[in-house]
Amino acid sequence: MAVGLTYATSHTLVRMRLAAFRHALKDQNRLTWIVGGGFVGLVLAGGTVWVAGRDNDILAVALAVWMLGWIIGPMFAGGGDETLKPEYFSMLPLPPRTLATGLLTAALAGVAPVISLLALLSLLVVGAQLSVAAAIIAVPALLLQLFCFVLASRLAVAVYGVLLQVRSGAVIAALVNAFILAFTAQGWALIVAFVSTDVQGTMASAARIAPSGWGLVAVEAAGRNDWPRALVALAGLLLLGTVMLVAWSALLVRRTTSSRAGSKPRRLLSATNARDAAAAKEVRSWTRDLLYGHRAVFAISYGLFFCLMPLAIGWKAMLPWAGPAAVVMAGSMSSNLYGSDGTALWTTLMIPGSARPDVRARQRAFLLVFGPPTLLITLLLTWWSGYASAWPLVLSVLPAILGGAAGLVVACSVYAAVPTTDAHKRSDNPLNAGENEGETMGIVYLMLVLVSLTAGPALVAALAWSWWGVPIGVLSGVLAWWYFGRLAARRLDRRGPELLMLLRHGRSVIGEIKRSNLEKLPRWRRTTAGFCLGFAAIPLFPQAVVPAIFLLTGNHDTKSWFLALYVPAPWPWVVIVAMAALGVSMYTYGGLTYLRAKPARGGSAAVAAE
Repeated sequence: MAVGLTYATSHTLVRMRLAAFRHALKDQNRLTWIVGGGFVGLVLAGGTVWVAGRDNDILAVALAVWMLGWIIGPMFAGGGDETLKPEYFSMLPLPPRTLATGLLTAALAGVAPVISLLALLSLLVVGAQLSVAAAIIAVPALLLQLFCFVLASRLAVAVYGVLLQVRSGAVIAALVNAFILAFTAQGWALIVAFVSTDVQGTMASAARIAPSGWGLVAVEAAGRNDWPRALVALAGLLLLGTVMLVAWSALLVRRTTSSRAGSKPRRLLSATNARDAAAAKEVRSWTRDLLYGHRAVFAISYGLFFCLMPLAIGWKAMLPWAGPAAVVMAGSMSSNLYGSDGTALWTTLMIPGSARPDVRARQRAFLLVFGPPTLLITLLLTWWSGYASAWPLVLSVLPAILGGAAGLVVACSVYAAVPTTDAHKRSDNPLNAGENEGETMGIVYLMLVLVSLTAGPALVAALAWSWWGVPIGVLSGVLAWWYFGRLAARRLDRRGPELLMLLRHGRSVIGEIKRSNLEKLPRWRRTTAGFCLGFAAIPLFPQAVVPAIFLLTGNHDTKSWFLALYVPAPWPWVVIVAMAALGVSMYTYGGLTYLRAKPARGGSAAVAAE
């Protein structure tokens, strides 16, 4: 009876998942992302199979990277694919393990599992090179390995969601996320340090000990006729999958049955005027909303990890820039402040004249949260670095970038708000913010560039006139704070109802009234714009900004993958300027493509979608 119920549930959920996937293919934007991601995945899978025919040690490391991608990927992609949310089935009389098994089976009906299965065919290639018995063992090994990949991904998201519901857990999750993201940008330093100390063999051994390498261990053992070791490795994969399935089932029960009621009474606001009330409300948002706190810790931790990782190769020139890097990330993570409010925005709009106090309160709260810690980080790490020439640079850039970020976060969130799930309607997967993750990430990338550009005048002044850059940085920061805040307040005062309608109904409903001109553009142009926005950071930052800092600080020894450092003088600066122009051009092309594809006006509903 239980087996029949499990089979019927799995069959139904798979059909639902495939139906949703077919519907998603009708959306040109989602189709572009699916095709692009699928192509990149196929290239990586082909590379993994190619490695299998040449070096098993590299293959073990590659499989570890695949499993790591399954675990951390959903944390940076809106909580993973939750087309079928567990909450949808909470009222059905399904045992937890039956529901978990059905959702797991449905999760296998997607592009990512198929690509991972192709990559795991590398085990079959290894087995075929060893013996017939090893090739036979490779079949259950790769299937069990795939189940462990998918289960590890689901369990990681579930555990992450639990962590984000308690303050200490949100801090831990932010630290882990910040380290991983910083590693994607500065991990080359750690890799260079590892290679220089000859730890390749150690990495391969560690990759075989990890669960991602147990399938390879089983195949290699079968090739040596070491059947006890092969069977133990397969049994380990089966046991690990069972344990993860049971744990995930328990977390699903907690997710679909836990109460949202708070246990602690909240102290009422004691402000005596609108300005103080708005300020108190916003500060409490940063201290009480765990997602706000998570983003704050993430931004500051990212700045630290980003600039501390080069210490692995003894390079201290990045240390003074940890504070500005944290502010840039904080501005990007806070770029959708009003979008995060959702329909709660009506409480502000119902009070006449509340737009300006509310905007200024959000700006002051941002400065209060990020100003003191980034200043302290900048002072300590600049002193530790020992670079006396860095003092006027960072002390000029920091106030400029703080003011610029505080102004841009409110302006961006008013002019380009992205509808997200209301706070009181969030699922127990806090990573999932609705159906607009791609649009949200687009604003995040845009803000990375805009916030960085606000430091331009102060940086140029500091390079030209040293300490005279500090007052220019303070002045530009104050002007950016005032001007962008003024723009946001005026926009909110004039277009507040339209913004509320957008946050309430979302673009999908309003899109039924009017069609976006973006859909009328040729597919190649949309694809090119998406490619430019996704990869423009590579020529702009690693190939232009970082080598420019190297040359300005006199560090010519660390060449790594920076093209400008490999060419003779005076060509390094020519390469840097060319790479910077390429990156800015890519961002400009992608941004203008989406900006110019504004929907045609068509009545009040059309205005509300702006």
